[in-house]
Amino acid sequence: MTPIQKIAAAAAALPLAAVLALSGTAASAQPDYPTKPVRIIAPFPAGSGPDANARELAAELTKILGQSFYVENRPGASNIIGTEVAAKAPNDGYSLYIGTTSSLSVVPHLYGKLPFNAERDFAPISLLGVLNTGLIATPSVTAKDARELIAQLKSRPDSINVATQGIGSYSHLSAAWFNREAGVKSNLVPYNSNSPYADLLAGQIQLMFDGLPAAATNVQAGKLKLLAITGRERHPSFPSVPTFAEQGLPEYTPIAWQGLLAPAGTAPAILEKLSGAMAKVCQSPELAKKWRDYGGELRCNTPAEFAAFIQADRAVWGKVIRAAGVRLD
Repeated sequence: MTPIQKIAAAAAALPLAAVLALSGTAASAQPDYPTKPVRIIAPFPAGSGPDANARELAAELTKILGQSFYVENRPGASNIIGTEVAAKAPNDGYSLYIGTTSSLSVVPHLYGKLPFNAERDFAPISLLGVLNTGLIATPSVTAKDARELIAQLKSRPDSINVATQGIGSYSHLSAAWFNREAGVKSNLVPYNSNSPYADLLAGQIQLMFDGLPAAATNVQAGKLKLLAITGRERHPSFPSVPTFAEQGLPEYTPIAWQGLLAPAGTAPAILEKLSGAMAKVCQSPELAKKWRDYGGELRCNTPAEFAAFIQADRAVWGKVIRAAGVRLD
């Protein structure tokens, strides 16, 4: 059992009431909620992969609850801008928030001072889905899997360039985690605001650790290759790709996730109604197929389970970030 699974197993025993208590003493929800449009605050740019997922979620909730749900993008500053807006939004059920690995698990460990408290300012509703992390390589890389790559790096440290999307980014921290777990050294190249995929496709840089949506199409077309993937078992969309656990790294478990939350103090009845709606969202075969096709899994859960999931994920990333010695303030 991985560290995140151990923590989640213990925390999942929390009763639902304990999680809903985070919502405070706000007035009870009206039984016909929602009676007007509901905004979902997204801390990432319009047109991005996470934005597409958020808009699909909004469309599903609109169908299920019979009222308009729409996405309001508030990108910038490592998701901090949108997260602050959501944390300070009215807790009346008409302002919700799409949380991510970055905003609620990673960023709190990178900055000593934030305009929100990731643990206290939100009431979890449900996970939406998880995205496995892939070890993505240009075809010129001779290693056929992670085990061979590790052997190469141990014999020739820093001989391979690994793209990252900037210091403290998901790709950077995933690469640093791999280096530590595998006991190797690679040359981490930050791209900051520029996407590294053009250089990866051109063979100008050899590797990248990232969630699979951005790479899935090129992997399936043979323009890039996967040496390993996270997850408890092989992913159905990439059945020939071994997991990191199969390659001798069972403790290497980064995943990217998205989930729905509300500002703390939102009435328990509203959280319960939204949680029930999210359970129906995850029954959509079309949406499940979309997540599966790009290396993910549509996965909803209860508020208590989602709270436990975030707590476990935040603890794991805290350990990774401390080991990497990364601070952004």
